Amino acid sequence: MVVDKAKQRIKRHTISFKSAFSGIFWAVKTQPNFIVHFTATAVVLILALIFGLTVLEITILVLAIVLVLTAEMINTAIEATTDLLSPQYSEAAKIAKDVSAGMVLVASVGAVVLAVLIFLPEIL
Repeated sequence: MVVDKAKQRIKRHTISFKSAFSGIFWAVKTQPNFIVHFTATAVVLILALIFGLTVLEITILVLAIVLVLTAEMINTAIEATTDLLSPQYSEAAKIAKDVSAGMVLVASVGAVVLAVLIFLPEIL
């Protein structure tokens, strides 16, 4: 009985992980901005290695990257949900989409500011 419950839990977690990865792959395949963020991520991490940044600096950059990618995925989920619930034009739907896009912009600008603060002394 205990073994069966453990197997059920593992199965549920496996399904959850499959769903999560499916969502990530869908975002990568269908969302152009996600590709831009992934490309920027690769560039930043390669530069971090080239410049020999400290563990703290890399940690700050990774947190900023995760924040931007998460914001992009939340934005995509909000847009899809809004389209589902409000197929016709609606001012409220526009506000929801605009605010969620603004969230991504704020996160992205913050990440760029952090990157400049970390990389500029290395470049100079």
